[in-house]
Amino acid sequence: MQEVAGSSPARVTKKGINMFVKIFLISCFLVSINLEAFEDLEVKDSNILGIDQLDIDALFDLSFEDDSTQSVVLLKNGYLIGERYADGFNKDSYGTSWSMAKSFYAALILISIDRGEIKSLDEKVSNYLPFFDDERKVITIRQLLNMSSGLEYPDHQHETMFFRKDHLEYSKKIKLEKKPDTLFEYNNVNSMLLGEILEIATGSKADVLLEERILDKIEIDNKTLWRDEAQNVLTYCCIDMSARDYAKFGQLFSNGGSWNGEQIISKELVDETFQYVWDTPNWWTDEKRGYSLHWWVSRYTEESKIFNASGRFGQYIFVDPENDIVFVRITRYKPSEGSVQKWGNLSWLSALNNVEFLIWFYQKLEKWGLISIEAKEGREVTVITPNTDRDGASEEFYENYSLILDAIDELSS
Repeated sequence: MQEVAGSSPARVTKKGINMFVKIFLISCFLVSINLEAFEDLEVKDSNILGIDQLDIDALFDLSFEDDSTQSVVLLKNGYLIGERYADGFNKDSYGTSWSMAKSFYAALILISIDRGEIKSLDEKVSNYLPFFDDERKVITIRQLLNMSSGLEYPDHQHETMFFRKDHLEYSKKIKLEKKPDTLFEYNNVNSMLLGEILEIATGSKADVLLEERILDKIEIDNKTLWRDEAQNVLTYCCIDMSARDYAKFGQLFSNGGSWNGEQIISKELVDETFQYVWDTPNWWTDEKRGYSLHWWVSRYTEESKIFNASGRFGQYIFVDPENDIVFVRITRYKPSEGSVQKWGNLSWLSALNNVEFLIWFYQKLEKWGLISIEAKEGREVTVITPNTDRDGASEEFYENYSLILDAIDELSS
């Protein structure tokens, strides 16, 4: 041992080594506890739960054949058994829900029924909405949730109200077109009216209720719940959060409405939700799909029953309650500043009544620098809204939809 001038040789005793090892091990244990405290989903080896890693890889590989995929998350029995992220994204990256939000806000209707604030699914909407004092007075809450209200149904499904300053005012003017329960028609106005029903029934805004009655209870702290410029909650679209947190909401339903021992939604109403009620159009798949109480029925056979919440550009929360599997897939998204829409001088766009053109046009305006949706150096944000660019719009995922369902089924085979 080389000596240092003016010092005596270091003496390392066996007692000193033992003390150092103990301190090191205790420190590691405390760090481990702290890390676990911040991990909101418990990770478990899939093999312990009887799922082959190769089957998980196959599902994830299929999902990432579409370059729009940002994140996928897989839960089994409430445990996180797999996740994958595109380059530049991680477990904390937000996606936006688009119409997946419908399933979140519909859950609040179920909770209000459990609490006696709303009498039943078959109660008349007119009991809560005084402007339903015309031919619409026959419509029930169930018919809104089942998309069979019979309200006017244009080709654009009322998506054009997204570009307006007051979505509720627009929705109030939509009249009855046909007898309720005649047809399934995917009508965004049905969902936008839920916020007004909830506020009249409870005295609270729907986003406040969502936080208090669901999100806080299932430990979702980071999110954006969007409103329009008139401060109406967008109950037909637009909740931003991470893929893991979307998965928690799916797990709540897979659990039959319970979370950590608390029955947040009655099992009876969750079971009623997970039924096959309406056939739906084959817009982009030959897979036979259904609909019930603001959830899609992805597959409903003797061997397989899979349900999903879904968004316009290919965002999905798949739930297989029988096998307690939740699979989330969200697309690329750059969060906007704020939580309240701001269209500025672009609110006239809604008058064009062509959603595809509207989306293309305002994205072009940003590309040309005429508006700014995203904060960039030297440019003030002029439009505030959820926005999915072309890189977040799905193609191959829709083409592979049946294969995706097969891959989810394979996890439990």
